[in-house]
Amino acid sequence: MTNQHSELLSLAAEHAIDYLDGIAERPVAATADTDWLTTLLGGRLPEGPASAADTIDVLNRAASEGGVVASSGPRYFGYIVGGTLPVSIAADWLVSTWDQNNSVFELGPAVATIEQVTAQWLIELFGLPDTTSVGFPTGCAMAHMTALAAARHHVLAQAGWHVERAGLRLAPRVDVVVGAQRHLTVDLALHYLGFGTEPVHVVPVDDQGAMRVDALANVLATCDGPIIVCTQAGDVNSGAVDPLRKICRLVHQHGGWVHVDGALGLWAAANPRLRSLVEGFADADSCASDAHKWLNVPYDCGLVFVAHPQAHRAAMLNVRADYLPGATLGKRDGIEWVPDFSRRARSVPVWAALRTLGRSGVANLIEASCACAGRFAERLAEIPGVEVLNKVVLNQVLVRFGDDDEATNEVIDRLQAGGVCWFGGTTWAALAAMRISVCSWRTSIADVDRCVEEIRAAAEAVLEERRYGAGTWKPVSSHS
Repeated sequence: MTNQHSELLSLAAEHAIDYLDGIAERPVAATADTDWLTTLLGGRLPEGPASAADTIDVLNRAASEGGVVASSGPRYFGYIVGGTLPVSIAADWLVSTWDQNNSVFELGPAVATIEQVTAQWLIELFGLPDTTSVGFPTGCAMAHMTALAAARHHVLAQAGWHVERAGLRLAPRVDVVVGAQRHLTVDLALHYLGFGTEPVHVVPVDDQGAMRVDALANVLATCDGPIIVCTQAGDVNSGAVDPLRKICRLVHQHGGWVHVDGALGLWAAANPRLRSLVEGFADADSCASDAHKWLNVPYDCGLVFVAHPQAHRAAMLNVRADYLPGATLGKRDGIEWVPDFSRRARSVPVWAALRTLGRSGVANLIEASCACAGRFAERLAEIPGVEVLNKVVLNQVLVRFGDDDEATNEVIDRLQAGGVCWFGGTTWAALAAMRISVCSWRTSIADVDRCVEEIRAAAEAVLEERRYGAGTWKPVSSHS
């Protein structure tokens, strides 16, 4: 069995190294035909055993022959996806090798200790109060749900209602307030927690997507019950940050809870130059974020921070099964801070990234992405027919081509088909736009310049064809 482990892990490592070594030049978009993938990977369940090495080779074929998106490469900008750091990949391999259930301390003392250390490092990195509780859920959606469950417990307890025991049917009505530009995962969390999405109060935003404090004040004046306000640091389109200090001060005057969607913008707090953008973040009652975005660790790693540990713990776990040990001071039990019992040690790749980068390395990673976004905006604004729609404050750039939606969508389609770079579409102020999200440690200024030339060629071809009729268009670079 030991030899089989050695052979299979060596084979997997060989395939993984080949993939990573070539990721900079492989087509960014997936190119494999769906039917071919289904034939390769599917069929009827095998009746008997197969070669384990062959199974690994089949997985490698699916990836190497165009079945995966090079989303962790240097020229993928479609979604806010980090490019996994080598140390975080290696640490994640060890997480799978150890296979520790990170729910209670006695199931894995080392990984439980790593989670506690990582939580403290993140508190220090973001400048949060030392008493902040931290959890590591699957992603930002579950981080929202965890934080808003703590909020629900806290505001209803203040109203004399224990929601975990008595439920919501007869509970005091909670006034939930959100911004018009909130991310859909906030609505998902409200849905899961029984708040619903129709009763929420929606606050208008400014032209960059940031919540208007004057409008929030008007909404709060109409609320007569417990209050939860959901704000955001880093709009997924524009990168805009709500005025958090003013919002926290106003909401707390009403006795409410402030939750921050910091999936993107929270990381500005780790960079001295950008920290002022999220001024007041530490005054919030909770925040949700992702480590698999700007920290560049593998997927399945959300972050949740709560300023009220008692409410956080009460919302997650009120009783323990008889077979579980009781809580012990100084020994972290992960089940106290996230909803899931059986869970992998998600904090280990985060610990590895933070230990390797240090405070300055994280700051530099954030700075490099923002510099690339600024370069995109500067160079694209020089191209006739191209308009940058947002104020570039972080790593997000919104671009429009020509005077109608069709031109913008056609440019996006051609860029995706070209294989050199990948951008996604969005809607901004009722207009079609191309979104550029710079989030990978691999992306360099040279990559930006290469992409700008691809964009220039696609834009010029589309706009010319729309003026003079369809012609033959070819990307600047092509891949077989």
